[in-house]
Amino acid sequence: MKNIIVVTGASSGFGRLSAEALAKAGHIVYASMRATTGRNAPTVAQMAAFSQQHGVDLRTVELDVLSQESVDAGIAQIIAEHGRIDVIVHNAGHMAFGPAEAFTPEQFAQLYDVNVLGTQRVNRAVLPQMRKQKHGLVAWVSSSSSAGGTPPYLAPYFAAKAAMDSIAVQYARELSGWGIETSIIVPGAFTSGTNHFAHAGRPADESVLEAYENGPNAGLGERIQQAFAAIVPADADVGLVAQALVDVVDAPAGQRPFRVHVDPAQDGADVGFAVLDRLRAEMLQRVGMAELLKPRVY
Repeated sequence: MKNIIVVTGASSGFGRLSAEALAKAGHIVYASMRATTGRNAPTVAQMAAFSQQHGVDLRTVELDVLSQESVDAGIAQIIAEHGRIDVIVHNAGHMAFGPAEAFTPEQFAQLYDVNVLGTQRVNRAVLPQMRKQKHGLVAWVSSSSSAGGTPPYLAPYFAAKAAMDSIAVQYARELSGWGIETSIIVPGAFTSGTNHFAHAGRPADESVLEAYENGPNAGLGERIQQAFAAIVPADADVGLVAQALVDVVDAPAGQRPFRVHVDPAQDGADVGFAVLDRLRAEMLQRVGMAELLKPRVY
């Protein structure tokens, strides 16, 4: 049976690649994004052409993760059309690059709003339907930075991604009794095929930024980007993230992996998360809650 899938932040990058790959795998996919009649109108047209060209069912839906009203309307539309939602992919996110001190508290809050609170808005719209169904998959696009190597100048983004990953782990336990599965996709650094660095936000406090650019660590920002380029293999295929999502969705219900790493730079997150996830699982076992580690089958 075709899954009804919603991918957030699907206008570009991981989201767009994943939406297209899932559609080609035979599912009914809603590529959600904001401004479908504005700046993303060309993307909407391109996706319609993609759907027709490949004979797949790829649709777009207006959904701004920063607005509960927009999220509720978009999800309600999909439920009205199909009566269910089988998979939600939390992909929407934004990066900011620069010394942590130069970002205002408001900028930190904005990053959290997109990367963390956006998932909560979507969950509150989607999960009542999944609990009613007693099945579903919540897939989260995390980051290897949450347990692997973390170069400086990405503090707001790394902190937000770490928060999102922690929330994903807690949701996994709380939803397991409803038969809802969780899979966390953990991409590493990719220097091509996404627009992370190209569209990254920059610090608002220019005076602090200037102090860092002219201080003891002058040129550090450029060195970091050069270092990323040096450790990521030239043939690193960002499409592997999309394929990982396809593989997770197509796996038998109840047997989907909890965490999947796609890290061409091999920053050690696979080791870090293996330890963290094991410790968390052992704690639940110690307190007699081991049943929360696996989704119930109805």
